[in-house]
Amino acid sequence: DSLKLAKEINKRCEALGRVMDVLVEVNCAGEESKSGVEPGSAEALVCDIINECPALRVRGLMTVAPAAEDPEEVRPYFRQMRELMAEMNSRLEGHILEELSMGMSHDFEIAIEEGATMVRIGTAIFGARDYSK
Repeated sequence: DSLKLAKEINKRCEALGRVMDVLVEVNCAGEESKSGVEPGSAEALVCDIINECPALRVRGLMTVAPAAEDPEEVRPYFRQMRELMAEMNSRLEGHILEELSMGMSHDFEIAIEEGATMVRIGTAIFGARDYSK
């Protein structure tokens, strides 16, 4: 979600002689409680990482939509992400973003309908987290 973080990961990968696939986190709803670059700054960050972090391979974008009772309420955010990635791919020369990680246990169906290639469904598989421990 930042060039500073990307440079640190890049430094560690170079020290190990490895290349790492990464996704750029986009804060699609501008929520202060979530990390991520603003949608309008995502393309510049992707370009900076491509140009300044040779041990990182930017594979795509990821987001966490706002919490909503009705999964349909998050559809516009997922659509925005799909459109953002398509716009970026039309301008990025020699680099194509292929992965779009969005959607969690409660809204993954909507995310898939809107173009997600990765979903995070841990709660649906393992159940709710126990924070009491």
